[in-house]
Amino acid sequence: MLAKAIIPISPGEKMPTTRFHRYFAFGLNIKSEITLPELMPGQASSIPDIEISYGDLGQAWESSETQASFFRLTADGVMFAVPRMAIYQIKNGHSITIHPLEDADEKWIRLYLLGSCMGTLLMQRGVLPLHGSAVVIDGGAYCFLGESGAGKSTLAALFTGRGYELLTDDVIPVAFDIDEQGRTMAFVTPSYPQQKLWQESLDRLGMDAADLRRLLPEMSKYAVPTSASYCKSRVPLRGIFELLPSEAVSSVELEKVVKLSRLSLIGQHTYRNFLISLLGLEEWHFRSSAQLAGLACVHRILRPLAPFSAMDIADRILETILSEGTTDVAKKVEIVHANVNGTKTVTGRSVSAVRVGPLT
Repeated sequence: MLAKAIIPISPGEKMPTTRFHRYFAFGLNIKSEITLPELMPGQASSIPDIEISYGDLGQAWESSETQASFFRLTADGVMFAVPRMAIYQIKNGHSITIHPLEDADEKWIRLYLLGSCMGTLLMQRGVLPLHGSAVVIDGGAYCFLGESGAGKSTLAALFTGRGYELLTDDVIPVAFDIDEQGRTMAFVTPSYPQQKLWQESLDRLGMDAADLRRLLPEMSKYAVPTSASYCKSRVPLRGIFELLPSEAVSSVELEKVVKLSRLSLIGQHTYRNFLISLLGLEEWHFRSSAQLAGLACVHRILRPLAPFSAMDIADRILETILSEGTTDVAKKVEIVHANVNGTKTVTGRSVSAVRVGPLT
């Protein structure tokens, strides 16, 4: 039982630190008691948007009126617990408190801090968090959404291997603002320079896991630093591609999603979407989803379960962007193929030679 693992602590007692650290991630200045080596360093003089600290949440967890297995609602936020790791409290979009459980490992605590905690905090701040990966193609952000295992991170890694920049992996922060021409636009804010890839994806992309860190001891999923191909500035969102593995197709198929269906797609792929109703954010989420649905081009990609089709998917995405005129892609499309043994073959095709497949 989780309750048996709760230990009373005072702030800093479980994992003492001597100072706060400054970081910048998700467009936010962060002041943190816990070390977060995955994040970009922040300015010591900056006013923090959020503070992350250790604290004793045992009594607050046990006394909460909400008795969901791993979630508790509070008057000003939400708590959730990960067995054998920690209890987390996210308040008012401005603070995250961590109560480590017995024998917790700090690097595993960070995994949920930078995922579920930040996704919840973004909601509290009015930023729409989508579940997926985003890359930059000729000045525009393109998001790859899907369920776990759909191939989002693998596809983003393939694009970075072709020279495109990564904006974010896992949590996609989407906010609305006015551009230089006075138009309302959706923007993707960069999170931090790291991807999460399974061993199979690393093998397919010709990447070596020898120097990479496992995300969890029992998982063959790894943290992959992406500092060399990371975009540090927010980028206007131009397109969304939903990835849908299917037994019904033998090759990659692409279809355009009409506006009415876009609402349910965005809702389905909102990060930790079960929190929307728990936090009373239904109206905000509907408005944000409807606004995004009207601003971005949305497509659904059906891919076969086998063989590996990430290269074909990337080609279809570039062809679709070209054919719909949503961006002026580079004059040459680089097609990079990586086999299981890691050998890469690079071929170049001029834009005029790119075949545009039929769109439905």
